[in-house]
Amino acid sequence: MKIVIIKYNAGNIQSVLYALERIGVHAIVTADHEEIITADKVIFPGVGEASSAMNSLKENNLDQIIKSLKQPVLGICVGMQLLCKYSEENNTECLGVFDEPVKKFESTVDKIPQIGWNNIYDLRSALMKDILENSYCYFVHSYYVPMNAHAIATTDYVQPYASAIHKNNFYGVQFHTEKSAVVGERILKNFIEII
Repeated sequence: MKIVIIKYNAGNIQSVLYALERIGVHAIVTADHEEIITADKVIFPGVGEASSAMNSLKENNLDQIIKSLKQPVLGICVGMQLLCKYSEENNTECLGVFDEPVKKFESTVDKIPQIGWNNIYDLRSALMKDILENSYCYFVHSYYVPMNAHAIATTDYVQPYASAIHKNNFYGVQFHTEKSAVVGERILKNFIEII
């Protein structure tokens, strides 16, 4: 099985690679269109800021490639946000796979960004197979996807929001699977096993 991690200017690629190695999965890190198109599974990670990440994708025509993919695709953190329609972070037009906005947390009580462990609940889809309700995952983010029909996990911070989403062959998780210990590893394993 050929697993590809999309290489672009967006941070946490190495830690995703190590997390996959821990569960015995070999992955290729590449920006090569042909390698991405012919992969069995595609992982689209991201850390950092939405507009510069989108610019990096566009420079390499990766924005068009990602939208056209038919195999299972997993967006992680900013990768999930970029799969949405629009981000309030620097007014960024994103890929539009999910017709949802990405909004900034607004709070006078909770600190922004959310950094640390928080639980996920109301779990659905094959991506969440064998994950217990209220399992803890590791989050670092100031922007979030509001609750919507594609939510397959919910987290409460400032308000309830969609911490994982799924539509057709596209999946997204707001938390860092690669930093979420056994729960994160199980979710990565579930993704690899999705048919």
